[in-house]
Amino acid sequence: MDETKTKVDLEKIAQGVRLMLEGMGEDPDRDGLKKTPERVADFYAELTQGMWDDPSQHIVPLPGDTHDEMVLVKDISIASVCEHHLAPFVGKCHIAYIPKDGRIVGLSKLARIAEIFARRLQVQERLTQQIAQTLYERLAPLGVMVVIEAEHTCMTLRGVKKPGAITITSAVLGGFRRDPRTRAEAMALIKG
Repeated sequence: MDETKTKVDLEKIAQGVRLMLEGMGEDPDRDGLKKTPERVADFYAELTQGMWDDPSQHIVPLPGDTHDEMVLVKDISIASVCEHHLAPFVGKCHIAYIPKDGRIVGLSKLARIAEIFARRLQVQERLTQQIAQTLYERLAPLGVMVVIEAEHTCMTLRGVKKPGAITITSAVLGGFRRDPRTRAEAMALIKG
């Protein structure tokens, strides 16, 4: 069994979904809904599996490198859950950093860090900051910049109902914060 599912009370989530269905006036025992509570429990267990992972364990500098120019991984797909409505939000994460003393990290590790933080109950602003701060503290680069662009179903499917509205957040630390030219270079590459 998946380790995440052992940390999540799937039965309790399924019971809650049954209550929701009943509250909507549905019959949770009708053919189309019989397995829905379990499916929803599995869905939310998967979407929040990052709660059980430590992203900093993936930031291990690679030895013997001398690279000292910007590193940017853009268009990292993310999916998270808005903690206010338990509704998904999806988008792209862009992570840039400037190595110090040749300390670089494997490129896939940047995507893994974004994934771990995204797979939690979140707000986009905190997600952006957590990715940047963890990378800045653990890798000790000259600067870090994280930009996330996401569409929130809590805004597109309910409330104001504005499909296509994209929320953009950024976290800018170190050299990216101090030097507007460096920040502009990163933004040009992201938009590129």
